[in-house]
Amino acid sequence: MQPQPKFSGSGPGSGDQGGAIVCTQCGAPMPAEMRFCRSCGNRLGEGPAEYTETVRLPHGAGAVNAHFGAQYASGVGGPMSRPNASDHLRRHRRLGLSGMTWMWIVLGLFFASGGGLSMLRLGHNPPPAVTAPSSRSYLGVNGLKADDGGVTFDVASPAGGPADKAGLVGGDIITSFDGHPVRKEGEVTDLLRKIPVGKRVEVIYTRDGNFHNTQLITVSDDEMNQIREAFDNRPEGKAVFGFESNRTTRIINPITRTYGVQIDWVDPNGPADLFGIKEGDIITDFDKVPIRTSDELLSRVRRATPKSLVEVVVLRAGQVLKIPVTMGRAR
Repeated sequence: MQPQPKFSGSGPGSGDQGGAIVCTQCGAPMPAEMRFCRSCGNRLGEGPAEYTETVRLPHGAGAVNAHFGAQYASGVGGPMSRPNASDHLRRHRRLGLSGMTWMWIVLGLFFASGGGLSMLRLGHNPPPAVTAPSSRSYLGVNGLKADDGGVTFDVASPAGGPADKAGLVGGDIITSFDGHPVRKEGEVTDLLRKIPVGKRVEVIYTRDGNFHNTQLITVSDDEMNQIREAFDNRPEGKAVFGFESNRTTRIINPITRTYGVQIDWVDPNGPADLFGIKEGDIITDFDKVPIRTSDELLSRVRRATPKSLVEVVVLRAGQVLKIPVTMGRAR
């Protein structure tokens, strides 16, 4: 036991030895303002001065580690219970990654997760497939309809189209197309969708009850438009005959074998009137082309060259007449 020196002071547990304050327990000298021994932890008494509490730890490094390990496990707070920024920095450096690298990694994971969700949504609701429209084949006729065991049409148009070049005219009845028998309009249309553009097709048809065959080469929609545009923009213009297509009558008489278009009205002082065409005449041929429908007659009139001489074959009162007509020019 240490000898107890004499103390004097204002508080209990404190003393004065030669003007210095010493601990009553261990005898260690202390500053006058201290109330807590830094050596042994003995508390000398309360006073107005502030003091810092010193934690007494077990001796040895193993004991210290066990002490703080228990604090981390129990969640006890304190200066050493939370890793500081330098600890994080040291861990990042051990991984060999900088702060910017970690930022790019996080951004990459974010966008990757967004793309994955988008793929999942697309998998459940796939967008409709968008396909470019393919060009189909065209025949070059107007007004397809079923008639007498085949498919007929009103006019071979445009001028210079596949049907026109093959010698077909309005009123012909197609019975076979590309080796397939046809009886309905839809059958010809379906075949044209399957036939490649530019294919040579065999056509069997009837005219005035007689069978004929020909060949034509199909064209695309763009080619049809080009042919039509070239005809409409001819520098010589369109011709005039002097009749109205809606004031005509189609004549089909197998008994007398009379086929043609009857003119029910003639324009006074028009080309037809001036050159001898009369109301009631049945036109059977126009410029050496058989005429079997009103639309075909109108088409042949328009494609004639203005001021040209055209031979018109008519049937009048049982007689066949060939009348030359000089065509007028459309205004």
